Amino acid sequence: MKKIIHRAADRGIQDHGWLKAAHSFSFAQYHDPAKVHFGLLRVLNDDIIAPGMGFGTHGHDNMEIVTIPLKGTLAHKDSLGSIGNIKYGEVQVMSAGKGIQHSEFNGSSDEEVNLLQLWVFPKERNIEPRYDQMQYDLEKANNSFLTIVSPVKVENVMWINQDAFFSLGTFDADSKASYKIQHPGNGAYVFFIEGQGIVDDTLLEKRDAAGVYDTEEIEFDFKENSKVLIIEVPMQ
Repeated sequence: MKKIIHRAADRGIQDHGWLKAAHSFSFAQYHDPAKVHFGLLRVLNDDIIAPGMGFGTHGHDNMEIVTIPLKGTLAHKDSLGSIGNIKYGEVQVMSAGKGIQHSEFNGSSDEEVNLLQLWVFPKERNIEPRYDQMQYDLEKANNSFLTIVSPVKVENVMWINQDAFFSLGTFDADSKASYKIQHPGNGAYVFFIEGQGIVDDTLLEKRDAAGVYDTEEIEFDFKENSKVLIIEVPMQ
């Protein structure tokens, strides 16, 4: 097993007033040549958006964009005609494909929204753009990892145009768990949303991450109540 450790405090921190962002990889004004991507994972942004504020209409192409709200409600509108809200307990997947325009705003007038937005390079380029969202079953993520995004089209899992898997889990203090790599050769970016635990003899705390590769399974030893997101991606 090989791993790369990214500490929460070492992320690119940006405070724009209405937007407080922490970038795990180079993004916008933040650039670190050692943190451009992990395999085909290009972006992991931890955003806090002030009430009523957000990102006006802008475009993307040839990128798989996954949004996971941690708190509050995000209002989405795009050039495909999709209009709606996404909240905690839901996941949104957008294939930018050959081009899409969209906007994202905090849907509340009095509560911040905190979300994770992740970009993954696509498997096929210039496909027809698409947008989808779903609610996942939080109970199934209790003391185990629940796959919420997958390249395999199955019920209750969002499809992605890449051999990538997103899995969430909530774990009790003093519990143990393991995660098996689902596609041969993939690596896994392990992001501690909350809590504290040991991964391959390394202690990870809130918002710390470990990029793990050249392994078939990852073992976890949780020291606190924890919530973990695993982004499994091809390494090249």
